[in-house]
Amino acid sequence: MRTIWKGFLQFSLVTIPMRLYTAVDSSAAIRFNQLHKEDHGRVAYDKTCKSCGDTLHPEDIVKGYEFAPDEYAILTDEDLQLLRLKSRRVLEIQGFVPADQIDHTLFDTPYFIGPDGEVAGKGYALLTQTLRDTGKMGVGKFSLRDREDMVLVGPHGGGLITYKVRYPETIRDIGEVPNIEGGQIVEEELKLAHHLVEAMSMDLSQIELKDTYHEAVKTLIEEKISGRQVVRVADDIKPVVDIMAALRESIAKSKGKPQAKQKKARNGVPKDVSRKTASKRRAA
Repeated sequence: MRTIWKGFLQFSLVTIPMRLYTAVDSSAAIRFNQLHKEDHGRVAYDKTCKSCGDTLHPEDIVKGYEFAPDEYAILTDEDLQLLRLKSRRVLEIQGFVPADQIDHTLFDTPYFIGPDGEVAGKGYALLTQTLRDTGKMGVGKFSLRDREDMVLVGPHGGGLITYKVRYPETIRDIGEVPNIEGGQIVEEELKLAHHLVEAMSMDLSQIELKDTYHEAVKTLIEEKISGRQVVRVADDIKPVVDIMAALRESIAKSKGKPQAKQKKARNGVPKDVSRKTASKRRAA
């Protein structure tokens, strides 16, 4: 993995040298080129100046903040380097909060945190285990790519993960969504809905989390390359009118499903078998 940020993870007087890594693998994403409809020529992405019409190169472009109509304060990279923000070199945790108190709408981009060298390993492992045991996440901030972000730090697998977090004031009020208070709940329907949710409850590991759209696009591209023009008609999905009937039918369907495969223990033996074997040993 390539390091994208190097600095220190700090809480109170504890400082751990750290490195930051991208958690999301974007290399597998399908990317399209923009083409001219008439001759399939590539569409160039030219940045042009609206004043003189010149095509610009990266070295011709500077950052400008518009403080009045057509008046800008110019900021160079050298100017930004003069900022003495602690967060440019330190991911500082300001406090620890219960993970279940954090609204999921705040979560944004995830990054993996790794220790920077063997010396950092002990402190890193200690913080990882402590957060796992307490069910808490650290709340802090650090600067990446010329901006300071609020972040959350928590355990993930055998290490630490940090999420860029949206500031609460940027989240809109869900009360602005139309028609969310118009539905009338019938008690019998609510009981059936609870029953259905319980019948469909399972571990996350039992659900296939796969990007089926990505696979479908890859197949479509292969068909195009091979010269086949395949047209697929989308399924005709109709809204449910009789909710009670749909709930009862769904419950009956879920009861008819085969049970999930037994989970294997670390030694490859199903958990229920290993329990029976253990009880026999105790009895002996």
